[in-house]
Amino acid sequence: MISFMFATGIENSVPTIQNGRHRVDELEKCGFYKHWRKDFDLVQEQGIHFLRYGPPIHTTWLGDGHYDWSFADETFNDLKRRDIVPIVDLCHFGVPDWVGDFQNPDFPKLFERYAGDFAARFPWVQLYTPVNEMFICATFSARWGWWNEQLSSDPAFVTALKHIVKANILAMYAILEIRPDALFIQSESSEYFHPESPDAIGAADAFNEQRFLSLDLNYGYDVSGRMMEFLRDCGMTLDEYKFFRTKNLRHHCIMGNDYYITNEHLVHADGRTDPSGEIFGYHTITAEYFQRYRLPVMHTETNLCDGSRGEAVTWLNKEWANVLRIKRSGVPVVGFTWYSLIDQVDWDSALRENRGNVNPLGLYDLDRNIRPVGRAYKKLIADWSNLVDAQTVCLTIPVFSPSEQEEPLIIREQAKARSNRIALSKLSLSALKEPAIAESSRKLPQEAI
Repeated sequence: MISFMFATGIENSVPTIQNGRHRVDELEKCGFYKHWRKDFDLVQEQGIHFLRYGPPIHTTWLGDGHYDWSFADETFNDLKRRDIVPIVDLCHFGVPDWVGDFQNPDFPKLFERYAGDFAARFPWVQLYTPVNEMFICATFSARWGWWNEQLSSDPAFVTALKHIVKANILAMYAILEIRPDALFIQSESSEYFHPESPDAIGAADAFNEQRFLSLDLNYGYDVSGRMMEFLRDCGMTLDEYKFFRTKNLRHHCIMGNDYYITNEHLVHADGRTDPSGEIFGYHTITAEYFQRYRLPVMHTETNLCDGSRGEAVTWLNKEWANVLRIKRSGVPVVGFTWYSLIDQVDWDSALRENRGNVNPLGLYDLDRNIRPVGRAYKKLIADWSNLVDAQTVCLTIPVFSPSEQEEPLIIREQAKARSNRIALSKLSLSALKEPAIAESSRKLPQEAI
């Protein structure tokens, strides 16, 4: 078992743009298909044992129950050989063409089978992010009109969100059938909206409630009356809401919080938003999320462009200081991630434009040369690993490396997890039904959303 996870990631976003005419494949743009063995070498060179990575969904998942596992077999078998623990991103901002987009009501059940079949093929994998950044995926696809379905309305946003979160939950159930001790790290953007003026307070308050919706649904957290009205007005039925209330798997979850300098927003009186830059920072915003959900926390994404004044190194040190501060305040923080390993491409336009602009955000550049932030992160890991493990000796995570999978202790732990799953299933079947959610719950103060 381990106490703290230092990680990085392979950027595997695959949204479609231009009304579906073009798919953005970050694995292709960043040269991963050609250099993946070298990239895994670099992970080990950094002293990193945890890697956020997933197979390209659009070329792996060919149809319902039909797959091309060839590239996944190569890469995951090599990770296993190297004893690197993958945190598997199964769906990162896009779906295959045959699925369509996140408005498709069949997506959750289809994705459930994909996740289960992946777990059956790679039963040694224990850590998953079934759907990455659910709130951002729904926002960029169905509220801001940037990706995939490219819609711009609240009903489209809620439709995408409920399908995405349901897919995430069903995937967790399917994976647990194969790997009962699996753990799920919800990599989700931690946001905050600041009112520019008194006239913007109402809109900012609404946005600050909506930012929690993906995790509220995923963890079965009771939404406020105003958010219930918002969801109902945008087409969510009471039965759909009850699914999220009763089918969550929060006891298998680590809350992943992503934080970038763009995560805080300035809200204008007319409801428009602009980036505000860092005002509160990771510590303050993550503390709000922890107070709401009371789950172990992992800082699952951060980066900043490498500049002539060492901006990326400064940002790394600032984010690590925030992690230490929130950890010392009593929040169980179990990991930290610089995302990603290699520079990214076209994220300066949020992948909306296919320009080939290289964004110097990685620990290494696209020629696989280490950046200053790569050297700083390697030193940070070497300097802090033993201390953060010692500080959390009573908080260990039941995560096992590939080389440990056949040890008697791990086999016993998996058997215990399987027995616990069976007991919980029987308890769920025998438990009294939850009271119905009354229609009167919609009779709420008429506040603007």
